[in-house]
Amino acid sequence: MVLGSIDWIIVGIFFVIVLSIGWIASRTAGKSSSEFFLGGRGMPWWLLGISMVACTFSADTPNLVTGMVRENGVAKNWAWWAFLITGMVTVFVYAKLWRRSGVMTDLEYYEKRYSGKAASFLRGFRSLYLGIFFNCLIMGTVTLAAIKIGGVMLGLEPWVIVVGASIVVVIYSALGGIKGVIWADFFQYGIAMFGAIYAAVVALRQPEVGGLGNLLSELSTTDKLSFIPDFSEPSVYIPLLIIPVAVQWWAVWYPGAEPGGGGYIAQRMLAAKNEKNAIGATLLFNFMHYAIRPWPWIIVALASILIYPDLASIKAEFPNIADEYLKDDIAYPVMLSKLSPGWLGLVVASIIAAYMSTIGTHLNWGSSYVVNDFYKRFVKPDASEKQMVAMGRITTVVLMIFAGILSLTLLDNATQAFNILLLSGAGSGAIYILRWFWWRINAWTEIVAMIVATFVGIILVLVVEDASLANSVLDGFTMKLLIAITCTTIAWITTMFLTGPETQETLRAFYRLTRPGGPGWAKVIREAEADGDMINEENEGKPWEMPIQILLVFIGCIVIYSSLFSIGSFLYGKILTGVILLICAIIGTVFLFKSFGKLRAN
Repeated sequence: MVLGSIDWIIVGIFFVIVLSIGWIASRTAGKSSSEFFLGGRGMPWWLLGISMVACTFSADTPNLVTGMVRENGVAKNWAWWAFLITGMVTVFVYAKLWRRSGVMTDLEYYEKRYSGKAASFLRGFRSLYLGIFFNCLIMGTVTLAAIKIGGVMLGLEPWVIVVGASIVVVIYSALGGIKGVIWADFFQYGIAMFGAIYAAVVALRQPEVGGLGNLLSELSTTDKLSFIPDFSEPSVYIPLLIIPVAVQWWAVWYPGAEPGGGGYIAQRMLAAKNEKNAIGATLLFNFMHYAIRPWPWIIVALASILIYPDLASIKAEFPNIADEYLKDDIAYPVMLSKLSPGWLGLVVASIIAAYMSTIGTHLNWGSSYVVNDFYKRFVKPDASEKQMVAMGRITTVVLMIFAGILSLTLLDNATQAFNILLLSGAGSGAIYILRWFWWRINAWTEIVAMIVATFVGIILVLVVEDASLANSVLDGFTMKLLIAITCTTIAWITTMFLTGPETQETLRAFYRLTRPGGPGWAKVIREAEADGDMINEENEGKPWEMPIQILLVFIGCIVIYSSLFSIGSFLYGKILTGVILLICAIIGTVFLFKSFGKLRAN
């Protein structure tokens, strides 16, 4: 496709606005590392919530969802819908704890919760492991999506796309820091959402599709439409639904849905004005992320099945697509090629917005790890605030270069990277939940879990073929996931009981700071009070909040899943089901807001 003059003007205006946001934010971003990485800890909930969802509204997510729907139907989305449970736990349990911790990054937590050289090693190693390796893998995946979209829609060479897409986002991220990223996210999210909805409308208007009604009729005899997998087939419902809901959400560390919070979600919570703003931001994020956003992508994916029933049909129309990029996930950018002149520029801008919002967040998040948790902690402890900001800007550029190289050399589809991320964090998730509420978790527990999870993940991805593990019930990847979870869990539990606990001084200081409460800290509290150290004085006489928090997590999941499937039911023409689910969502929302005030927050 060729961009016309009006299209280029729209794209140009978009770039000017984004760069202006970065320039305006740069006036305060350079004052201190707290300003550069946390916006001065004064950000409101609504702005942080939109920023979170904008970050996850990346250029690769529509491709990922399209690939899932084409391969296994709408129900395959439970692979990421299940992480809503993690999100709700973060909202009602961990958001306030993170805000109380007062850390600049979630990795700084390690030297507050643990002690000694093990804690220092854990913080330093993960600053590079997550800040560079994991972070660049994610950005490489997003950039890969940009390569596919730009190649299909505009016929551009991969290196041209990588260089062009990187320059603007690096400039405003390096100039404006997190505040520039967050305000740019707010602007970009509206554009990206509009572009996704319009792309779905265009897909339904294609003559091969013939509107929503005909699309549903044509696919009614397939297994593509159902929200829930077929329960008559264990080989279908166990890997698609049972494993994600029963195991995956708590056992797997995944960026943006970390058990116990973490990553850029923790960064946003730490940037909030106070605990209530941190909770409100994560609640808004989960609602927008899971309930509102998926359906435009799903509609495009379903329409693509009618127009391009297999990869051969895509190749026939787009013969210049390189074979390494010819996967089901490329159907999304292929569908965008149906856009008519005049709208193309706006949709291209929306795709660029989705790309930049994700990359901007990951650049700032990754550089915060490298600067605060490695450079400041181990290389130059006496670094001034100006030096830290300067190092943050340099790191931003370097991370983008690494991500671009990765996207051009190693990755070929979104599902591949999604699987790598899941396996390399499998089995460690439970630690990130328990470490807040059980004194016995120590630094060696996390170190061994990290090493074993990474080693097992690499072996399973690079050495073991999926087909060799598949059986009549579980596919090969699900078996890999369960193997990784089992190996890592056994390793860290064994390590925990073979090594000693953290020092009483460290445990008491952490409890006094975060006040998690609960029976998991009873031993520490008793010993402290015996020594005259009243570490639980602020919680004394007050009921433990966990029971009401668990109830709110459950109700929150009902509200968002009901909203998600209510929208789907209305789209499918199942009005009564949609109304019932909508009523459930409304009742649950009222209950949430009435109960929300019962939580103690500062």
